[in-house]
Amino acid sequence: MLSRVAASFYWLSRYIERSDGMLRMLKINYASSQDTVQEFTWEPVMRIFAGLDAVEAEKLENDSRSVLKYMVTGKSNPNSILNIITLARENARGVQEHITKDLWQCLNEYYHTVKDVRLERALHREDPIGVLDVLIKQVMLYYGTVEITMERGEGRAFMNIGKYLERAIQSVDILDTKFSSISDNPDLLTDTTYWKHLLLSLGGYELYLKTYREGFEAENVLEQVVLNNDFPRSVIYSVNNIQRYFDRLKNDSNADDYREMSFQIGRLQSRIKYSSVKSIKQEGLHLFLTQIRSELYGVGNSLNQHYFANS
Repeated sequence: MLSRVAASFYWLSRYIERSDGMLRMLKINYASSQDTVQEFTWEPVMRIFAGLDAVEAEKLENDSRSVLKYMVTGKSNPNSILNIITLARENARGVQEHITKDLWQCLNEYYHTVKDVRLERALHREDPIGVLDVLIKQVMLYYGTVEITMERGEGRAFMNIGKYLERAIQSVDILDTKFSSISDNPDLLTDTTYWKHLLLSLGGYELYLKTYREGFEAENVLEQVVLNNDFPRSVIYSVNNIQRYFDRLKNDSNADDYREMSFQIGRLQSRIKYSSVKSIKQEGLHLFLTQIRSELYGVGNSLNQHYFANS
């Protein structure tokens, strides 16, 4: 497969996964902003998904609808849903002959839904959660279409590597941001609503209730998001799938590159697999997550060097 084609598959999938994580976080945070009786801030969400610090976030005055407009349809925000879906569609256009017609139509529909001026008006005048649900369903339609129409070849392997790499980075960023907030406000450690919203934003609330019977505790949340092999958005689940789909790229023509990257991914996989909540706490959660994030970015950089260098 041409490196340009491989890179387009990879980035297409990363952009779609990024939009999914962002939409779910926006939905849960908007609901939280309507329910909470305490002072609410959008700053953590803006920092994770838009790269804005507290000062820049304050310029939006923590007005929920202004934040949603900026994050969903904001043309000046390079990480808005509108802009990243535009990039996803451009990558798909570049490999249109390698994807199914159904998938191209699905992406087109997602793109035109976000671009429709009526969506921006609805964010301003109607219930934003209903608008976000429409977009979340577009992502679910995309994943379903990929699953049932795409050939099980190198292209899909690169798509899945991109998806799970983006997902792992998101989970690390969200966990790091949420636990860092506890340092400034220790009361959050025992705030049931705080942990509930974190789990809801990652789609892990129902699994948590089935797994842990003693209520919401920080250590249990940490264990599920980092170490639970059955949680689709856990860091270990994502890294296991990066390894799984990378294994499918092995062939005689790239043996050296494959061996080097396989070692890199395996080292990261072992680092997480043989950790425990106790060992993570002893090391320091922020330090642990910072190192995992660095290694995830390292995997992305190595893919660019060894597989996308000529793209």
